[in-house]
Amino acid sequence: MREFFQHDEVATNQIDLEAFGVSGFALDLRREDLLHPSISGNKFRKLKYNIIAAREENHHALLTFGGAYSNHIAAVATAGKEFGFKTIGVIRGEELAEKALNPTLAYAKSCGMHLHFISREAYRHKKKSKYIQSLNDLFGPFYLLPEGGTNHKAILGCSEMLGKDDTKYDYICVAVGTGGTTAGIVKASEEHQKIVGFSALQSTYQHAEIQKYTNRTNYEIIDSYAFGGYGKIDSEIVRFINEFKEISGVRLDPIYTGKMMYGVLDLLKRKYFNENSRILAIHTGGLQGIEGANKVLLRKKLPLIE
Repeated sequence: MREFFQHDEVATNQIDLEAFGVSGFALDLRREDLLHPSISGNKFRKLKYNIIAAREENHHALLTFGGAYSNHIAAVATAGKEFGFKTIGVIRGEELAEKALNPTLAYAKSCGMHLHFISREAYRHKKKSKYIQSLNDLFGPFYLLPEGGTNHKAILGCSEMLGKDDTKYDYICVAVGTGGTTAGIVKASEEHQKIVGFSALQSTYQHAEIQKYTNRTNYEIIDSYAFGGYGKIDSEIVRFINEFKEISGVRLDPIYTGKMMYGVLDLLKRKYFNENSRILAIHTGGLQGIEGANKVLLRKKLPLIE
């Protein structure tokens, strides 16, 4: 198992900024999305030391939480299938149990994950010991992975996104969900570097989560490019994702990396970054969500992600 997680070196693409009407900067894209076909990007990093610990502690089941389109749910289901763990996904929204499964949940189920749908009210108690014990009574012993996968082991894995050769960058840009990936990158960064986090939510609450794991302050979270909130997609972000793929050959997801790269390029045009800066953007994966997003776009009669 440790050997599987040793294959964590990924390519870095240079982005042709002039093709996007920008000059005077250098922008590279770290291809964390290429780590594994289904356990890609930050999910690979977050699961790495947790899966190793679960095996070493002789657990046979993994239990975690997530929404209907959660990349984390899909990644945990894949890891369970890959390494022989039973997996349980506690899914927000009991009404979903009566509906056809979306592509993310259908994939998780195909990997053998048991989907346990609960009310949104019950989901708010997911961190409380009494509720965790009720799940233990229901399913038996399990290794607990929090929503989004963020804990100390996940932070350690995410800190490995940066290597010794990355000290040349002045800025490091990353999409922010729960804040765990950003916390790992902040911990691994150098004093001269600024981490710019692009929130996938219309919020910057993640400051509190990041500060649980590091007391460093060389970062900023921006929620100006959330396009209305988590999971919200419109024709503008779809247009950008398709244009970015046509120019660079790289696919972006509409929930995280698409919005991040839109924000990076917009901030470059607005002179947010110091002139002649070297910038590294992290592609954290999430491409499995495109199929589900396209179904929503189709219903809304909007352009599809190519």
